[in-house]
Amino acid sequence: MTYLLIDTSTPECHMTLASDDKQINRTWDAGRMLAKNIFVYIDEIFLDAGITYDDLDGLGVFRGPGSFTGLRIGLTVANTIASAREIPIVGEVGDEWRQRSIDRLIRGNDDTIVLPEYGGDARITQPRK
Repeated sequence: MTYLLIDTSTPECHMTLASDDKQINRTWDAGRMLAKNIFVYIDEIFLDAGITYDDLDGLGVFRGPGSFTGLRIGLTVANTIASAREIPIVGEVGDEWRQRSIDRLIRGNDDTIVLPEYGGDARITQPRK
């Protein structure tokens, strides 16, 4: 089984591709470029593992708390991939979110759509322009 795990809760984003025999981890400073570059990092991790989207069996995502925009982008991407590929997606919080996500996917859980946990009310600022 091959699972993609994504955490976009902070400007430093984390992605893990976990399969039966190995794990590939990526960390990058997304800054304000997360929406533009997230698929670049997904494509790179797939290329390194020698897989395609067809090989993906499920997704696990960190729900938060964290950045309003970062969580929104990451969860939208993950929810869209899961829906388009018709594969399960689960969301978790806390330090052990990766392992809990994998355990739930192995058990056959599917949240269908994962919503963010911001840890409080969203703080929305005025646009700069």
